[in-house]
Amino acid sequence: MASDGEGLAAGYDVLLFDLDGTVYHGPEPIPGVADAIRALRDRGIAVRFVTNNASRAPEAVAETLRGMAIEADVSEVSTSAQAAAKVLRERLPGGAQVLVVGAPALEAEVEAAGLTPVRQVSEHVAAVVQGHWTETGWKHLAEAALAIRAGALWVACNVDATLPTERGLLPGNGAMVAALRTATDAEPVVAGKPAAPLFHTAAQSAGASRPLAVGDRLDTDIAGAITAGVDSLLVLTGVATPASLLAAVPEERPTYVAQDLGALDEPADDLAPGPQKGWQVEVDGETLVATGKGPGDAYGLLRALCHEAWQSGVTAVRAGDDLAATALGELGLTHAP
Repeated sequence: MASDGEGLAAGYDVLLFDLDGTVYHGPEPIPGVADAIRALRDRGIAVRFVTNNASRAPEAVAETLRGMAIEADVSEVSTSAQAAAKVLRERLPGGAQVLVVGAPALEAEVEAAGLTPVRQVSEHVAAVVQGHWTETGWKHLAEAALAIRAGALWVACNVDATLPTERGLLPGNGAMVAALRTATDAEPVVAGKPAAPLFHTAAQSAGASRPLAVGDRLDTDIAGAITAGVDSLLVLTGVATPASLLAAVPEERPTYVAQDLGALDEPADDLAPGPQKGWQVEVDGETLVATGKGPGDAYGLLRALCHEAWQSGVTAVRAGDDLAATALGELGLTHAP
């Protein structure tokens, strides 16, 4: 954890940012992100972009970020396509055929790993690699199913069920992986988050020893940070909701919780789930009862609720007064006092 009283970012030497739902929604940057990242760089804190989205090459990701006024170098981008290619390279002989279910960027990573990407099944296919691609259809899944049933190694770049966009949550690679899992009764090797290598590789590239992972998903960003042994900040700008956070299992509980990246300059202690100034939360049977005790924002209440919910296992919430009712309404946890 960062030192007591410091701004959160000051306690770390590199921040590992997820992209979809954390930095942008589709083509739209999340408000305030460019300023927050610029401030980190101005203070000498390294930045890395660690994404489970395998549909674009690191060069394209960096270009997209620069188009949003976010400084980014190709060397600062780590994708799950790169992680999947590394898994394949470690397990297959050079030149082995890999059936690609995914974007041309994934195909390029397979080729860069010294393997032979193909799009149709044959007796020579040694593996299947699957990543997010908006063009994936039945014919691609059919080729993969035949290869997997014939004994090919199956590597999934990630198993994110959804993809946050400016239009809302859309099917992610995990939805397509689920289709193949149903069709083959097989389980893939997962290369991206929540596995640890993406985090370790990104931190090592910055020569950093105190990384902070920042993301919007409990099951990948936060679970991956815990697997990698690094602290994490959950921002509520993407997939996770206050309700899902209260119900999070121990393996998916973040070190810090904030509304957005504007919290990076707030004191670390204020962002950690625990008792909060201005709020009181008590367990009443099977309900958490929240009451206001002075000035306090809704996300402070959420951190107090997390503290009690994670200790007691109780996740139902009720407002004990009007202050709490207003805050719960802001959080989407609306209950009348």
